[in-house]
Amino acid sequence: MRTTIPPSEVQKAASLRFEKVRAARLSVLSNSFLVIAKLIIGLYMGSVAVISEAIHSATDLIAAIIAFVAVRASDAPPDELHPYGHGKVESISGVGEALLIIAAGCYILFEAVRALITGKQSENLGWGVSVMAVSAVINFFVTRYLFYVARKTDSLALEADAHHLNVDVWTSVGVAIGLTLAWITGLWWLDPAVALFIAAFILWTGGQIFRNAFAPLLDERLPPHEIDSIIGIMNSHPEVLDWHQLRTRKSGSLRHMDVHIQVDDDMSLRDAHQLTEELEDQMRDALPNMSVLIHTEPYEEERRHREAAH
Repeated sequence: MRTTIPPSEVQKAASLRFEKVRAARLSVLSNSFLVIAKLIIGLYMGSVAVISEAIHSATDLIAAIIAFVAVRASDAPPDELHPYGHGKVESISGVGEALLIIAAGCYILFEAVRALITGKQSENLGWGVSVMAVSAVINFFVTRYLFYVARKTDSLALEADAHHLNVDVWTSVGVAIGLTLAWITGLWWLDPAVALFIAAFILWTGGQIFRNAFAPLLDERLPPHEIDSIIGIMNSHPEVLDWHQLRTRKSGSLRHMDVHIQVDDDMSLRDAHQLTEELEDQMRDALPNMSVLIHTEPYEEERRHREAAH
């Protein structure tokens, strides 16, 4: 029985790895530019909303750097100390990114409430509207690319990074609208009020990312539709009389599964081996990056063994 990804997929894996690293690098560069731009404009204006966005982008930058490191480390091949590979590095990085987002949300919430209490007013609102508009446009296109690569490579780290930037798109739009309204109406409290909205949005998103990233660390099973696909493949073979002890989990972009199948007691070893090979190939075709382990048992003998055990 084979338990590793076939050698024929090595070249494809290398290509996907390169694309993941390139996407992570782009995220780092775009976030670096936006952090500097927002911070300079925010300090110049004295706007709590723009400074909050600069802090938000700074957490995105740190998250992008974490993702860049994670996608490189997680694709390292299995070794003697890590026979199942290094895929959980992506989950760990996702948890770290979520905690950064939550911390940033708490800080922005604090600053917004303080601004409302002290009555702090910002100036030169047009600069804030401009930098927010530029930020929204840049992050919109970077986010679309990150989501595309994350789906293509099944990368949890890139998906988390894309969600961060997607939040940044909407918060940038929200700040731009709030500053525009404050500019037109002269209502100074709209600036910190928008910052409160940003804080709430960030905290909610951070919680969602934490949940998605933490699940693989507990070896949560694969999604129901993927398990249904595995079961459907086994049920499509009449030679498989029964099956049990199906276990699945995910580590980074690599899926792991093992199962016990039962076949006719008189089936030859050659036929049982061929059946197992067919099942493994079909499962790997149905679900990418799948490591499959199938244990084959004689149906009647296993039934007698269970009855004797009880």
